[in-house]
Amino acid sequence: MSELNISPWLRKPLAELLRQRGHAWLLQGPSGLGQYELGLALAAAWLCEQPDEKGGQGACGHCPSCHAIAVRTHADLCVLMPEVAMQELGWPLDEKSQADIDDKKRKPSREIRVEAMRDAVGFAQRTSGRGRGKAVLVYPAERMNNITANALLKTLEEPVGDVRFVLASEAAWQLLPTIRSRCLGFTMPWPGDDEAREWLVGQGVPAADAPALLRAAGGRPSDALRLAASGQSPKAWSLFPKAMQRGEIGALADHAPAQAIGALQKLCHDLMAVDSGAAPRFFEAADLPALPSKAALGRWARSLANAAKTAEHPFNAGLMLEALVSEARSTLNSASRRP
Repeated sequence: MSELNISPWLRKPLAELLRQRGHAWLLQGPSGLGQYELGLALAAAWLCEQPDEKGGQGACGHCPSCHAIAVRTHADLCVLMPEVAMQELGWPLDEKSQADIDDKKRKPSREIRVEAMRDAVGFAQRTSGRGRGKAVLVYPAERMNNITANALLKTLEEPVGDVRFVLASEAAWQLLPTIRSRCLGFTMPWPGDDEAREWLVGQGVPAADAPALLRAAGGRPSDALRLAASGQSPKAWSLFPKAMQRGEIGALADHAPAQAIGALQKLCHDLMAVDSGAAPRFFEAADLPALPSKAALGRWARSLANAAKTAEHPFNAGLMLEALVSEARSTLNSASRRP
């Protein structure tokens, strides 16, 4: 992975990280800013056989080590992710896990499994295969439950041999304080609007759609790209608030519960922002319905936060969406008043 291939707003942070010493980094910030991309670039630079050490430019992108990372076979890189993320990003599962999933004995995990963490601890204690040390990438780190995180603690505090860790998180406050205290923290930078738009267009997003998708993603480029890949229409997004006011469940028909809750939370956020005299972040002000009562907005925000905690549970998705839309309609039509 060459430095030139990473997102432009990550080039300076990569060089900054490579100039500093430390065996464990915590890359933190909201989703969509490139934590995984930066974490992998950092690990690749550590393991690269021809790194640009003087210029701080990261991995060369063409040595055997970089090639092994590109094809997901590097013996000195351990990647810890939920199995759903491993599959999405093209990382192979161990044979037993893959067999269990193929045989439908269980579904891919949405958390980092403690068995995988124990394997990683064993990996950290072995000798480097290529002589450049070893690296462990954990993403998203907040997907470690307490048991999994505790399995990492001792190794993170007292690593054996030449092993370095990079934990990439989109919700660092969910990590155990003992995990956070053992890492050097690095806050992800936000790209400028022009930089983010140019990057999106470079990824194949139509130039006319890029500004609206960025607004829908709260200015976070990787999230905006995911919205584009999911078929999110800027026009449909602009119509979403008033569709919820009318109780149109079709506006969420192609959303999984977690996605639907996220969209509703953005709408609730913008209404609360306008109610406080601030500008909306995710929608144009003209697209928002009249303000509901403060009490109704507060109840809705709390209800959505509770719903987000169970969004990935195997409930009936159709019934859950109906309930979400019904609650949105009720809230948006409660004691409406103009901003």
